[in-house]
Amino acid sequence: MRHRPNILERFGSRLRELRKARGLSQEALADKCRLDRTYISGIERGKRNVALCNIETISRALEVSISELTKGL
Repeated sequence: MRHRPNILERFGSRLRELRKARGLSQEALADKCRLDRTYISGIERGKRNVALCNIETISRALEVSISELTKGL
């Protein structure tokens, strides 16, 4: 049976996909969000449980809706 990534891993993967599609490094996204780069890295690796306030901050920095950021999770 194949491992289905948990919600944190799926969210992190979606974040990485959108960030890269916009040509942003983790550092550039972190700067736009006013968050630490290691926090963004932790999210993308599925190691951080992101607070709703930070999801909103990240979606604004990526210029997407929260529903677009969480699409397919």
